[in-house]
Amino acid sequence: MTAHRPTGPRQAVDTARPVVLTAFRIVVGLLFACHGAASLFGVLGGAKGGGTVPLGQWPGWWAALIQLVGGALVLLGAGTRVAALLCSGSMAYAYFTVHQQHALLPLQNGGEPSVMFCWAFLAIAALGSGPYALDRLLARRPVTAANEPSIQPSSTA
Repeated sequence: MTAHRPTGPRQAVDTARPVVLTAFRIVVGLLFACHGAASLFGVLGGAKGGGTVPLGQWPGWWAALIQLVGGALVLLGAGTRVAALLCSGSMAYAYFTVHQQHALLPLQNGGEPSVMFCWAFLAIAALGSGPYALDRLLARRPVTAANEPSIQPSSTA
């Protein structure tokens, strides 16, 4: 049996869509989780170029926690839609409370990362995790003897 090969550019794009969606989810989740890890643990350059966010500080520490946990969940594809929606909302909050007060446009106020993450996570929340995600893997549990329907032998008289 031969694999189906796309015959044109549109079919090639349609065939690649699940892989591209999965790759997009993984990259966005990884980058977001790295921001959280930098702020919480001082790794990868730390928060704003060095150091960590003080424990429990509002809103910085909580935002970093959402970044780390939410980014990791999106990266793995576990609870993807809910995690992505929470991440999107946190970035919208960051943009409107931190960046927009300095200037109207993201290019002027330094809010491009917040805007890009907000819309990227909103897209992931709307489109889902793609076929290669932990949620999909767990949903495909093999049938076991405990949940397999029992078949009663028919009695012939």
